[in-house]
Amino acid sequence: MSHTLNAKRPSTLQGATLPKWTPWAIAAGSVALGIGISAAAGLDSSIQWGLMAAVLFVLGTYGIAARVEGRRQAKDRVATSLVWVAFILAVVPLVSLVWTTIVRGIKVLDVYFLTHSMGVVTDTEPGGGIYAAIIGSLEQVGLAALMAVPVGVLTAVYLVEYGRGNLSRAITFFVDVMTGIPSIVAGLFILSLMLQFDMQPFGFAGSLALAILMMPVVVRSTEEMLKLVPNELREASLALGIPKWRTILKVVLPTSLGGIITGIMLAVARIAGETAPVLLLVFGNPFINNNPFEGAQASLPLYIYQQYANSAGSGAAYDRAWAASLTLIAFIMILNLAARGIARWKAPKTGR
Repeated sequence: MSHTLNAKRPSTLQGATLPKWTPWAIAAGSVALGIGISAAAGLDSSIQWGLMAAVLFVLGTYGIAARVEGRRQAKDRVATSLVWVAFILAVVPLVSLVWTTIVRGIKVLDVYFLTHSMGVVTDTEPGGGIYAAIIGSLEQVGLAALMAVPVGVLTAVYLVEYGRGNLSRAITFFVDVMTGIPSIVAGLFILSLMLQFDMQPFGFAGSLALAILMMPVVVRSTEEMLKLVPNELREASLALGIPKWRTILKVVLPTSLGGIITGIMLAVARIAGETAPVLLLVFGNPFINNNPFEGAQASLPLYIYQQYANSAGSGAAYDRAWAASLTLIAFIMILNLAARGIARWKAPKTGR
């Protein structure tokens, strides 16, 4: 009988805890208090009251949690609060950027804008479009990817699967150096080669510079993905008498394919918005040029720069620049969504 009574007795090991809705209440109170203090102090910037609300949220969380749950649990809640504040501080500028681009870019973004080039339309006049810039960007980025992806992936395979000694260390060192070089340096390198052979600006020259910028990103991301493949898979394949090259081709690469494709898309996103090498090597062209191996070409980042630089205060040029920026963001988003779909489709199926 006493045993039954003891089993029903509530445990006293767990102290008082705050309700689950407490962080939301503290956040709402912090925002309201931050707005009130900012209004009383005459502060018009939303950034100021936002930072003030973040500080009040952290302090309020610690004060309330320390009073109810104790200082030890309060420190844990403060750490969680700092993580949430850091997350919001990182997301707010991104959301603000995307929202501003959508609001200002949607004004002239229509079928006509996407299917017509500037032609004889000057930068200060309304009308025109980005068809030539879209063609140029697709060709230049595509050619750069065709050059950089095979070289980058094979280099990463060598470093992970075969690389030993001084050669491997030298390649790793130069890849690290190339990762941090400014884009203008790659453009100047290709430009010096063009001047040596007395060549005029053309689209493929921009692709060469973009490939130089893309290659180290592909190498580094692919290398990290290959290192995540368990050695047991390699050993099991080799134990069955399968050659190493076939093990890499049939086991290692398919296992890490999702991460490799994601890294490639990050590299594409890295070069798709580059302006400096394109400005030096491609030069821009208001007319449609479908041949990247002859004559100047347009591209989306260069189009955005030219519309802003040559606008002379024209609202039409600003609208075209924002619409082209929105198109470039959508282009990168579509590429990433396609990469995720391919990665899921190609990923090895694991079942019972």
